[in-house]
Amino acid sequence: MLINSNIFNKKQVRSYNLNFGPQHPSAHGVLRLIVKSFGERVLKVDPHIGLLHRGTEKLIEYKNYLQALPYFDRLDYVSMMIQEHAYVIALENLNNLEVTMRAQYIRVIFSEITRILNHLMSITTHALDVGALTPFLWAFEEREKLLEFYEKVSGARMHAAYFRPGGVSEDLTKSILEDIFIFCNQFIFRINEIEDILTNNRIWKQRLVGVGVVERKEALNWGFSGVMLRSAGISHDIRKAQPYEVYDSLDFSIPIGVYGDSFDRYLIRLNEMRQSVKIIIDCLNKIPEGLHNTIDQLNKKDLSLNSMETIIHHFHYYSEGITTLSNIFSYSSVESPKGEFNVLLVSNESNKPNRCRIKAPGYLHLQGLDFMSRDALISDLVTIIGTQDIVFGEIDR
Repeated sequence: MLINSNIFNKKQVRSYNLNFGPQHPSAHGVLRLIVKSFGERVLKVDPHIGLLHRGTEKLIEYKNYLQALPYFDRLDYVSMMIQEHAYVIALENLNNLEVTMRAQYIRVIFSEITRILNHLMSITTHALDVGALTPFLWAFEEREKLLEFYEKVSGARMHAAYFRPGGVSEDLTKSILEDIFIFCNQFIFRINEIEDILTNNRIWKQRLVGVGVVERKEALNWGFSGVMLRSAGISHDIRKAQPYEVYDSLDFSIPIGVYGDSFDRYLIRLNEMRQSVKIIIDCLNKIPEGLHNTIDQLNKKDLSLNSMETIIHHFHYYSEGITTLSNIFSYSSVESPKGEFNVLLVSNESNKPNRCRIKAPGYLHLQGLDFMSRDALISDLVTIIGTQDIVFGEIDR
């Protein structure tokens, strides 16, 4: 029998389409990637979403304004109060509500606590994806302390529903303020410990340096914001560009990157936690006395005077919520830990929003996963997903 020797001389190599996920831990089990690979090299990444979709925006349109608030805790469920912040600012703009200075300082304190909560989770779960376990355990010890502050003011450890139109639901006691100050003073040392074990670690740098590079032009064209934008060397932060609450009176800086890679994004998140501590301490030193909510006098039960009118108003407020004018809309922007988080509300002269639209930063970052992963190794794809810091509650809403 004759054998054609050409069969053995020619090697045919072709690309493969792989299912990556949908069980990947950094995306909480709801991201499916169709990866076109050539050996270990990634040629193309096609993200598939829709596995978590709950129709949040449509659900909000069937709730009154107060009932809609807790939905924002459940979007990015690592950055709860900051998303509440965007919603209440939009609602206050609809109703021309003034916010007391004390309430503004309280909001900023808890927004920055939330930023630290997010970055602790982001950095150390990213390290866990790459192979480092110890920072993850250290970070969750610190997160426990921060979640206790959530619990003290709202009774809930995660979905706080603490921010309210006109302020916050409960005032801060002196003991809580002292506890937050004590935490800030010791937390700086925890940041240094995490940096000591990661920043100059040979394996950590090999996995991050030069991986998932985002150029300045790409960051702008793809609509990136937050750390993803600042890693490309663009110093843009809503807290500085369009200050809200009391951010314009606080002294803090915006860390930016040089190379736009995963290592730059790690360093930025680390330094943002230091800046958040600085902001919190500044707020603790400046927080004035006063009301924690501008409409508190109207909806709080005045038991000392035994006022039936006040009790009736209190019941009406919490059962019916707020009624707004018709055909007006409000658009708010806040700097969430993941980037620029925006809320659009359109009213129709009722106690429910006619339309609610949410622009989440993670949705825009996820679409850049394809160009960030081109010609990378499949193992680098894990690093890139981790450095984007995506949480699917806000993406697949």
